[in-house]
Amino acid sequence: MTDVKSQQKADRLKAALKENLKRRKAQARGRQAVKTPGNESGSLSVSAERDKPSD
Repeated sequence: MTDVKSQQKADRLKAALKENLKRRKAQARGRQAVKTPGNESGSLSVSAERDKPSD
């Protein structure tokens, strides 16, 4: 009986982790899509501003 329960639990966990991974990948793609147009505007990023030589 415990093997059946533990197997069911493992299957539920596996499915939940798979769905979580899909959701995180979709979020990452969404963030990347939003990030790309901002970089094309020519504005300096924080690191580029920091590394710019001073006069």
